[in-house]
Amino acid sequence: MKITLFLKSSMLLCTAAALAGCSGTAPAAQEKFTDYVNTRIGTGGHGHVFVGANVPFGFVQLGPTSIPQEWDWVSGYHESDSTVIGFSHTHLSGTGIGDLFDVTVMPVTGDVTYARGTEDDQSSGLWSYAGRSEEVSRPGYYKVPLLRYGVTAEMTATARVGLHRYTFPASEQAAIVFDLENGGCWDAATRTEMKAVGNSRIEGFRYSKGWASDQRVYFVAEFSKPFDSFTLAGKDNMYGRASFRTSDGEQVLLKVALSPVSIEGARKNMEAELPGWDFAAVAEAADAAWNSELSKVTIRTGDGAAREIFYTALYHTMIAPSVFSDVDGSYYGADHQVHGPEGFTNYTTFSLWDTYRAAMPLMTIIHQEKMPDIINTMLNIYRQQGKLPVWHLMGCETDCMVGNPGVIALADAVLKGFGGFDRELAFEALKNSAMRADRGQDLRMKYGYIPCDLFNEAVAYDMEYAIADGAVADAAKALGKTDDYEYFLTRSRSYRNFFDPQTGFMRGRDSKGNFRTPFNPFASTHRADDYCEGNAWQYTWLVPHDFDGLVSCFGSKEAFLSKLDSLFVVSSDIEGGNSSPDISGLIGQYAHGNEPSHHIIYFYAMAGEPWKTAEKVREVLSTMYHNAPDGLSGNEDVGQMSAWYILSSLGFYQADPAGGRYWFGSPLFDEASVKVPGGVFTVRAKDNSSENIYIRSVTLNGQPYSLPYIDFKDIKAGNVLEFQMGSEPVRTDDGK
Repeated sequence: MKITLFLKSSMLLCTAAALAGCSGTAPAAQEKFTDYVNTRIGTGGHGHVFVGANVPFGFVQLGPTSIPQEWDWVSGYHESDSTVIGFSHTHLSGTGIGDLFDVTVMPVTGDVTYARGTEDDQSSGLWSYAGRSEEVSRPGYYKVPLLRYGVTAEMTATARVGLHRYTFPASEQAAIVFDLENGGCWDAATRTEMKAVGNSRIEGFRYSKGWASDQRVYFVAEFSKPFDSFTLAGKDNMYGRASFRTSDGEQVLLKVALSPVSIEGARKNMEAELPGWDFAAVAEAADAAWNSELSKVTIRTGDGAAREIFYTALYHTMIAPSVFSDVDGSYYGADHQVHGPEGFTNYTTFSLWDTYRAAMPLMTIIHQEKMPDIINTMLNIYRQQGKLPVWHLMGCETDCMVGNPGVIALADAVLKGFGGFDRELAFEALKNSAMRADRGQDLRMKYGYIPCDLFNEAVAYDMEYAIADGAVADAAKALGKTDDYEYFLTRSRSYRNFFDPQTGFMRGRDSKGNFRTPFNPFASTHRADDYCEGNAWQYTWLVPHDFDGLVSCFGSKEAFLSKLDSLFVVSSDIEGGNSSPDISGLIGQYAHGNEPSHHIIYFYAMAGEPWKTAEKVREVLSTMYHNAPDGLSGNEDVGQMSAWYILSSLGFYQADPAGGRYWFGSPLFDEASVKVPGGVFTVRAKDNSSENIYIRSVTLNGQPYSLPYIDFKDIKAGNVLEFQMGSEPVRTDDGK
């Protein structure tokens, strides 16, 4: 389908322009889920969320970019700052490193300085203050006045095309400026080109390097009003000014199509997704696409704030992974070559160290139709770069963060029985990625662990590798590969080398077998110690794949639980002159603001004390998430922080890294309905309240259910899970 001036509203609900996720079924007319989304949540503090116009999982993420290039501006937006250098078509959401901001567009009047500029001098660049009091932001649409120029900027998007609408004042020197110089934080342009084609089209490309080392974005831009002239300006001609005269209140529309492949690909993307100029129709289609995806989970609650937090969280989980292929299926591969259509949609923006823990397990539930494409993308990355993705961005492996997180995500999909991909190739990718002698694995295979005197962040790398090995072992067992199962199962226990029974902590161990001294479990030196964005208090529990083995390290379950209790009550002080800013959202030394802690609360349920899981889950849900700009306890981390909220508020969490065992906690809502292939998976919490936080009994399809978790297969089947809630926990005769 194409969007034209004559589109009827019924066609808008599932247009090809919303390729990034329309499920094909319109949500119930009486409930509009996009109304519950507060896009300002996470724009303050260290949330780092994207603000602007996009569709679910779209390549184009069109929104404002500010002057600062500091840590809290890695998404281009922070609620404390109102500067705008322009509106960029690519952004990141919730990351800890900045990149992208490709093809920035700025409407101006009069003469300007072609530069990013500095906030102390408005003449230093073409930037403007934004009229934040009149700013409008909702899924698929963004609007803000630019005070310097008297221009009102509006934007919406399809998967691969951004649509701008600028309302100008009367001016003899009105213009729209294309900025190919200024990217995000670590990004720098390496080669750019743009030219006018006639008097209403601009074509070009931007190559850059930064976090991702070899990025390529091609674009085609069309104007609704012919320009009088087009001139190149600024540093290395990286700015292009399309000039025209405007009357007061005149609207000029601009549509910009992107492609990772070619200018011709961008043309085809525009022709397929946005051939017309009906701004309202495109904005309505974007809203419909978001509403369709958000309607996959329906909750029943009297708590309006919790509903807003929930649907904003769900919205945040659908910004990435992002489509990274043209409408014909062509894509830019991890080998930095263009590949033709291969029968699947290629994706990018895989923040896997974060998202393997909750965001990917959530995706396996609510976006099962997308999983074959996600898996085939990962397998092609493996074939093209020799290993599964670690943190993949724009066709480039950043190798950011520790361990082998892509292995875990792929193994989880294999164990959950997804189809649409080559399972033997998948295991080959799992095994070969785990056997690469790089990033500390060579040392681990030589010593049996990574010695802290030979490798930075040795404990963190090794423990994450151990989790991945456990996932490979489980996949090998499921596929009947006994020798591989035994090998990787043994290697998954390497974490035990770091456990010090004298202190009860995981500690760095050198190549001679000695623990590192001096030792302080509260200490953190950011990216320069034995841990990664954490300390011994947090990393001691990073064994979700071998719970019984971790318990045995402490000698008994009682000793384990005693130590676990202490995690939440000790001092929250982080010691050290350069401690990691990612250690945030603290309850004692439990750090909800960073991913290595996210499974820990569910260890109580795994240890037979589920009431403690319930108490801690409710505490985190109520104190670490708010419907306010500073509403997250750490970076959004490309959906992970929000996915924890989604799963935990539904009443369960996949504490095991792979395989689909979701452990019970404490459901927040009276009822939730999740669309799954088997129909609807329903979770009911009878007599639920802020006091009745404990699960007293469970039924599945009306029959008594005694397990403390539910399997993925039972969720997928569309069953009814019912919790009877109460104000007092249920303990067995032995105290559990």
